[in-house]
Amino acid sequence: MSEAPAAHDAPLLPSPVLVIGTGLIGGSLGLALRGAGVEVHVQDVSPGTTSLAVELGVGRVRRADDADPALVVVAAPPDVAAALVAQALGTYPEALVVDVASVKRVVLEGLRARAAAGEITADDLSRYLGTHPMAGREVSGVIAARADLFLGRPFVICPHEGTRRGAVARLRQIATELGSLPVVMEAARHDEAVARVSHAPQVLASLLATGLLDAEEQALELSGQGLRDTTRIAASDPRLWVEILGANARALLPVLGDMQERLAGVADALATMQGDPDPSVGSRRELARLISDGNRGVARIPGKHGSGTDAFATVSVMVPDSPGELARLLTETGQIGVNLEDLHLEHSLGQRVGVAHIAVIPSHEDLLTRELSRRGWSVLEG
Repeated sequence: MSEAPAAHDAPLLPSPVLVIGTGLIGGSLGLALRGAGVEVHVQDVSPGTTSLAVELGVGRVRRADDADPALVVVAAPPDVAAALVAQALGTYPEALVVDVASVKRVVLEGLRARAAAGEITADDLSRYLGTHPMAGREVSGVIAARADLFLGRPFVICPHEGTRRGAVARLRQIATELGSLPVVMEAARHDEAVARVSHAPQVLASLLATGLLDAEEQALELSGQGLRDTTRIAASDPRLWVEILGANARALLPVLGDMQERLAGVADALATMQGDPDPSVGSRRELARLISDGNRGVARIPGKHGSGTDAFATVSVMVPDSPGELARLLTETGQIGVNLEDLHLEHSLGQRVGVAHIAVIPSHEDLLTRELSRRGWSVLEG
């Protein structure tokens, strides 16, 4: 087992941190927190998974003489997250307890029900905060965990009406230290948002990939990058996604219903175009509207995955491979008064530095280049 990294000059973070559930997200959080100098303890329902997490450097198993955790991170599916959070609130009465499930309302409602039944107190509930680091991979398990998984990604924080003062600020600090972009929003609003930008895409990718089961081998040999791009996330873990989709059914159903109506319109248009189509029906107009609306939708996606980056300038900065350096770069960019529109990182294992490509509006390019250089950052030319 590797030793915990030495402390550094980053902002003081809660320590020790107990991570309950060492899959992809829990394991990645453990690696990232250890990289920030935090003492991390790990716990998983599977002894084998716990041992693997320890061997991979995620953290170590708690000992009887360890101090109670200052922060408990419950990294478990939505159907069991509330029970594990409630258990942690009772076991560690001074700790801030967060969950990282990708659906927030069902967890909060589960905890409220336990408070109403007297299983936890209102003070216990005040120490709970829902979070969702918007990062992942199409592969699962702690073996796929990465310390840089959260770099440049939104880190959603979902306070409730009873959240203890200072808890949100503490989670903002943690998210920033991990190189994430903290976003604060109410739990129901979060679930509606992820239904559209995460859960519906998973359903559509899986439907598209399922259609390949009946394809002839010769047809599959013609597969191009477009098919690979649109089906990539169809390789996700079925067990996890059953729980995610079921837990967010309330928000997901209206989104899929709207898509179902649009698909029916496309099918009707195609049906009228067989043989000698009647131009007055407007079938071509229906198809053109779909593609055009898709163009406008893609243009709304922030960052490099949408077309909006064409209007941005890029400032490339050398970042030392040391804990807290990326967070310092993001913090100083904000202090300079420049809004980060997108962030792309280039870094290979074993290299002592990486390159952060910061997308900003063109009018801020010179300001950011000048001020970062003045603060000692190496800004690349061209």
